[in-house]
Amino acid sequence: MSVAEAKTVKENLYEGMFLVNSAKYANDPDGTSGAIMAILERAGATVVAQRPWQDGKLAYEVSGHRKGLHYLACFRMPGAGMEVVKRQCHLSDVVIRHLVIKHTPQLFNAMVDALTGETKEEPAAEAKSEPAAAKEAVAEAAAE
Repeated sequence: MSVAEAKTVKENLYEGMFLVNSAKYANDPDGTSGAIMAILERAGATVVAQRPWQDGKLAYEVSGHRKGLHYLACFRMPGAGMEVVKRQCHLSDVVIRHLVIKHTPQLFNAMVDALTGETKEEPAAEAKSEPAAAKEAVAEAAAE
C-alpha cells in the first residue's frame, strides 16, 4: 500500500441551502433535485439528508427572480470540495444562489433529524405532560 492510499481525508459536515427557480422545480422536481445532487457528487460530497424547504415570494429580486424554492441538503465532504461546489453552482442554470455552512457534529445531527422528520419521543412526551400538569394546578387553584 502506498503512502497516497494510506492517507485519509477528513470530511467536514455541511449544510447547504440552494435557491432554485421554483417554476423549474414545479415542472421537474426530480430533475432539479438531481441537478443539485450532481453538483454535490461532483465535489465528492456524501449527502445524508435533503429536501425542499420553502417555496414562495422572495424578499427582494435575486438575479431577475421574484419567486424561488429553498432546497436544503446536509452532506459530508472534504474541505477541498468547496471550490467545486461554488464553481458548479455559478455555472448551473438551476441554482440561482447558494449558501453552505460548516456544522459541528451535534448541530449537524440535529439538522439531519429535522430534515428526515426523525424526532425523539421522550422530550415531546415530557413537554406535553408539563402543560397538562400546569392546567390541573390552575383548575385546582380556581376550585379552592
